[in-house]
Amino acid sequence: MSYAIINGAIVPESEAKVLISDLSIQRGYGIFDYFRTRAGQPVFLEDHLDRFYHSASVMRLSPEVDRERLKHLLAELIEINGAPNAGIRITLTGGYSENGYTPAAPNLLITLAPYHYDPASFDKGIRLVTHDFQRQLPEVKTIDYLQAIYLQPFIREHAADDVLYHQNGAVRECPRANFWAVTENGTLITPADRILKGVTRKMILAMEDLRPQAAHLPLSALSTAREAFITSTTKIVTPVTHIDGRPVGNGRPGPVAKAIFDRLLGMRGGYE
Repeated sequence: MSYAIINGAIVPESEAKVLISDLSIQRGYGIFDYFRTRAGQPVFLEDHLDRFYHSASVMRLSPEVDRERLKHLLAELIEINGAPNAGIRITLTGGYSENGYTPAAPNLLITLAPYHYDPASFDKGIRLVTHDFQRQLPEVKTIDYLQAIYLQPFIREHAADDVLYHQNGAVRECPRANFWAVTENGTLITPADRILKGVTRKMILAMEDLRPQAAHLPLSALSTAREAFITSTTKIVTPVTHIDGRPVGNGRPGPVAKAIFDRLLGMRGGYE
């Protein structure tokens, strides 16, 4: 049996429920964060909690639990589920609104599921198709994935695996990952603003020997890029082999992506 946490109470996952008056259901209003555990220990937890509380603040949602209490709840959930390698999602909803529009006391939901990474994902890579779109409140990890889900037929029609957003000629991000490119002159760049700043992205930006830059990345630069890849908690580093049907570089995973992938595996403690 799997367990979840609702507002501090541990319950069987099958009994984890919120009422239909919650703004997450009525208006899609809420935030979340996601991290993984290895051998029962959270990976990069402090960074994920920083982002969670930042998202809550921007969305004007006040969690009833402070950081230390939340960490205690997470430890309890990991222990009772007995899943050493898992993914944990913390969701904070808009609460039970009296008028279906005004936020109320938020509901805190914490769920856990087994996590498995397929090592073949790196060599396989992914194909992206570009789309002109800018997310609302991009610095917030909201539960709103309306555009990404709406575009699923568009992605399939273009024989792609995911979409890459851009706006006014500037590259932004994928719906669930940050984007990186190694430019024609060998510069490692990730878009600087109007994006969600991922935890994996933060770790790469700290690799000073690679001289990574958070800067403006023109969409036009992708046609001559040596490499491209996306990063996230679940995808780690996944090379982008094609964009809009055209190969990136030689259409295969490149050396910069591989070097970063290997270093992140060491920081994370392996695939699991």
